[in-house]
Amino acid sequence: MKPARKSAFPKRRGFALIISMIFVLIFSALALSMAALSGTNVQIADNLCNANRARASAESGLEIVRFWLSNIAISGTTSLEDQFDEIANSLQIYLAANNPNVTAYCQTVNLPNGPYYASLALHIASVALDSDNGHTFSAQIAQIDPETLRLTVTGVYGSFTKTISVNYVFGQRANTVFDFGVATRGPLSLAGNIELEGVNVSVDASVYIESENSSLALSIIGNSHIAGDVSIVNPIANVLLQGGKAGIGGETGDDAIDNHVTFGVPPSEFPEPVPSYFEAYATNIVDSNTNTSADATFENIRILPATNPNFSGHVTLKGVVFIETPNVVTFTGGATAMAIIVGDGDVEDNSKTNQINFTGNVSSLPVSSLPDLPQFQQIRDKTGTFVMAPGFGLSFGGSFDALCGAIAGNGIEFHGNAGGIINGSVINYSDEEMTLTGNSDLYFNRSGITEAPAGFVPEIILEYDPDSYSEI
Repeated sequence: MKPARKSAFPKRRGFALIISMIFVLIFSALALSMAALSGTNVQIADNLCNANRARASAESGLEIVRFWLSNIAISGTTSLEDQFDEIANSLQIYLAANNPNVTAYCQTVNLPNGPYYASLALHIASVALDSDNGHTFSAQIAQIDPETLRLTVTGVYGSFTKTISVNYVFGQRANTVFDFGVATRGPLSLAGNIELEGVNVSVDASVYIESENSSLALSIIGNSHIAGDVSIVNPIANVLLQGGKAGIGGETGDDAIDNHVTFGVPPSEFPEPVPSYFEAYATNIVDSNTNTSADATFENIRILPATNPNFSGHVTLKGVVFIETPNVVTFTGGATAMAIIVGDGDVEDNSKTNQINFTGNVSSLPVSSLPDLPQFQQIRDKTGTFVMAPGFGLSFGGSFDALCGAIAGNGIEFHGNAGGIINGSVINYSDEEMTLTGNSDLYFNRSGITEAPAGFVPEIILEYDPDSYSEI
């Protein structure tokens, strides 16, 4: 009988189970860790998504406020210390008219990212972007120095917020009606043998027409021609060319309209005329007792209301001619003007109750050529303006060698043989038709003009500074 053989490896009961349990525990721990990590990642992703939604609310709010501010402008006469108050007031008025559900109010600056130039800021309360999903924004506009405003926008999504800020600086509108030879709020009519030419280049005789209240923005009848191009704000306006030689830009018929007329152009600024700028210089009174029938020289005169003078002799004007309303001032004799003629009417008055009429020939010299005398010292550098008469109808019926400066009024007409060189622009603030009839050939010379004529104040606007963008 053979003895039983014993295994060299002793039996270890339960060892495999233990190993299995260890692996189960390890994998369970790993699974729990992965689950926890996945949950954390989901939470992080959710938080990041919500933060991005809050940032999107802030970015959307920034674009909305930028649009609102693009519609705000204030008078260039506003003093530096009052500019922020005027901007804030204008924005509140704009929002009340266009976004009545938006609340804007002034109170003390309450954000820590100062310092601030003024203690009060304009606050825009919570504005809903997507009320169903809780997207809102609020904003604050504060002044950080005399020329800079800071816009701070806080976007909100649920419990998440994101704040961004940008700066705005005070600036002036880049495009004004002084970029054109003729600019009129109302339609323009040329009838007869009218030529609008540029002395140096045809662009000097370019024309700007708003014509918001009239479908016929421009009519050219007869042998009349505009050498420059025509820009019309009203996108649905019409142009009438009647006559074989009626043309624009050297062409006639449909080619003239197709190639030289642009409809729906952005509006250009009509700078604010400020007659009071010249009032202090008008120290010599002209009233009903003043003899205006003889040849005479008048220096720095103020024509009192209701005088209605007729300068029937050959008159020489020096310095400032300041005309108070109401008045109808007529120059039936010849006139030599080394002067700025100013009317103190209302720029919204298109009635032509007040008038300045030149029926005789006019000769003009720039005020810079005035004698070097005490009464002219402060006037000699106020160049670029010949007539600035808001609320006055202006009529020219005689010829002239050159008119040294811009001509601005409410209702302007050239008739008869009126014509010559205009060293500046003709600006019609009226929405009534501006007319040129007869043989009125106007030659525009605007070379070297880089600043607004004296007495005209451009609007102040806010210019966005993209380099100032920051996240708070």
